[in-house]
Amino acid sequence: MTITVAVTGATGYAGGEILRLLATHPQVEVKTVAAHSSAGQPLGDLAPHLRAYADLIVADTTVQALSGHDAVFMALPHGASAEIASQLPESTLVIDAGADHRLDSAEAWAKFYGSEHSGTWPYGLPELPFTCGQKQRDQLVGVNRIAVPGCYPTASLLALAPGFAAGLLEPQDLVIVAASGTSGAGKSLKPHLLSSEIMGSMSPYGVGGAHRHTPEIEEKLSAVAGQPVQISFTPTLAPMPRGILATCTAKVKPGVTEEQLRQAWAQAYEVERFVHLLPEGKWPTTKSVQGSNHAEMQLAFDTHAGRVIVTSVIDNLTKGTAGGAIQSMNIALGLPEDAGLLQEGLAP
Repeated sequence: MTITVAVTGATGYAGGEILRLLATHPQVEVKTVAAHSSAGQPLGDLAPHLRAYADLIVADTTVQALSGHDAVFMALPHGASAEIASQLPESTLVIDAGADHRLDSAEAWAKFYGSEHSGTWPYGLPELPFTCGQKQRDQLVGVNRIAVPGCYPTASLLALAPGFAAGLLEPQDLVIVAASGTSGAGKSLKPHLLSSEIMGSMSPYGVGGAHRHTPEIEEKLSAVAGQPVQISFTPTLAPMPRGILATCTAKVKPGVTEEQLRQAWAQAYEVERFVHLLPEGKWPTTKSVQGSNHAEMQLAFDTHAGRVIVTSVIDNLTKGTAGGAIQSMNIALGLPEDAGLLQEGLAP
């Protein structure tokens, strides 16, 4: 069968990445690309790398333009998706790559985003493990609304969830420090992202629990653990266009061994197509997953501090956004989960 698709936010980094991957999807026909400020222009003038869709004229982001498709991808800034999505037919699969429908807590949404909560959709992180042995993909089969995780939460949740699913980690005093490439800030011009400012330099931001991905990570880890989980999350900006490297640490429960830790992570991901625990002694690099839907990680047990340290890497635009969105679409529609996602990493 052929799935007809519309992508809005098509001229941004996330929307462009969705289109790049969909161009190789054997069962998808992209019929509409939409944006706002660039409406009326050929997509090829704005995104020359997307040759498959170069002749499509960018439509305005309206309900009328997005209606009549089997699936709609929304790659819009936070607060921009909910109103349009609410007017699309229930029969349309809507995949929101923005933040509008990720959080469970209306209070947390109001605190971190400063507006009214738009409700919660099924969470599009298929590999997320739970204590019962199930995975989040079970909650995506046949749904018509999906909230794509944030890129930092994708890397962090995949890194820590196996330990909570296995009951090996303490729920307090989790520390996550993650570095992201500049594309995570979007395509809008920002002085601090100019090449002369970012090259050769790293900088923190959202320090002191202020980053909007903090409640998302806490909520989803708490759901895995079956009890409240508390994190300290510090993001940093790295001088690279793509990629996230997240270093995640948590206290282990008394008596837990390194063998138990490694076994928990290995069992969580041994059958997964896109998430990989590397062999002992091998550490992940952002370059190894660039342009792909893969996540790689390694763990170590710091016996002196009584902590497990898990380092995970993803491409923030692929596994962290567009790849996760398409993978979730495939599950919801009963398509092969890896359709359109067979790209390997890029080197050099």
